Amino acid sequence: MKKVSIIGAGNGGLTASYHLSKIGNSVCVYDSPQFDMQIRAIIDTGGIKALEELHDYQMLYPGFEKITKATTNMKEAVQFSDVLIMICPSFAQEILFKEMLPHLKDDQIIVIMPGNYGGLVLNKMKNESRPDLKITFVDSISIPWACRAVQPAEIAIMGLKEYISVSVFPATNLENAKSRISDIFPLRLEFLDNPMVAGLENINFGGHPLLTTLNMGLLENFNGEFNYYRDCCSPATANAASKMDQERLSVGLAFGRQLKTELEAMNALYDSNYKTVYEFNRASTTHEKISSAPASSHSRYITEDVPYLLVPCFEFAKLAGLKLPIVESCIHIASAYNDEDYFKTGRTLEKMGMEHLSVEEIVKYLSC
Repeated sequence: MKKVSIIGAGNGGLTASYHLSKIGNSVCVYDSPQFDMQIRAIIDTGGIKALEELHDYQMLYPGFEKITKATTNMKEAVQFSDVLIMICPSFAQEILFKEMLPHLKDDQIIVIMPGNYGGLVLNKMKNESRPDLKITFVDSISIPWACRAVQPAEIAIMGLKEYISVSVFPATNLENAKSRISDIFPLRLEFLDNPMVAGLENINFGGHPLLTTLNMGLLENFNGEFNYYRDCCSPATANAASKMDQERLSVGLAFGRQLKTELEAMNALYDSNYKTVYEFNRASTTHEKISSAPASSHSRYITEDVPYLLVPCFEFAKLAGLKLPIVESCIHIASAYNDEDYFKTGRTLEKMGMEHLSVEEIVKYLSC
């Protein structure tokens, strides 16, 4: 039995706590004192329940699992295990890491789900305050599950990916990280070259921010009461998404990496064989179970995916001398929606600690 600390008790954190416990790990789940509803519910019930059915669809891995520890004390959570899995919105990564930093010790591993270049940002924070601390950051392209928290300490698991792709930073810690985390998760881990590849290969890149931006009137006027993947994807929006995907692929090539297309990634992750992104969104057996959609421009499909996925891609492209008209337009429109300049508030090269590096120097830095 391995010990694992889960930092964050939202949809993904609760599901990770449940499923990792189900396969034999001892789990401590943490959330901030100001967001303690789930922690209190877990303490009261002794664990987490996964539903058998939701909205007339059968859910995966139903049952009840005891949770070893649920806490709002960060020191307790950090000291519980040498493997910490941070599952939270990207904007909360720095906040939580700042709380973790005083308690971290050498040789701990921090898995970030989704990473969204978080390992690079947090590594910069570490170097500024505790430069001698030797820890490893693992950035995941996503979370393994399609899931929802439906009640306090109660979840629904709609799907599980075939594998999940992750990167390790510093790269010299790759083999150590592989040996320590590969058997913790209920699916195979694919190890990518570096956190930049992990960020660029996040499958939310086009499907979330672009489709949400293009459908904002429908989403707001109908309060998100439909299936996002089926109803927001049309032949025209799928065509625009494919053009945006080509922009992403061009950035990978500029940094010497051949990335998977969005369609290749989705088919591989969900063990499917759809011929187009449009067909995938319309027919995916996992995504058909999702009966909701973002209801406003303040959804994470905008507020997380634009500043933490599109902005870094735009920054890399600008450094490499590339133009990304669809990516740039999407950032401009999302910024106008929310009266925020995501080009400045998003995850920039400066925030990732690479503002003075060239393309070649970034490639070298990420491989160290």
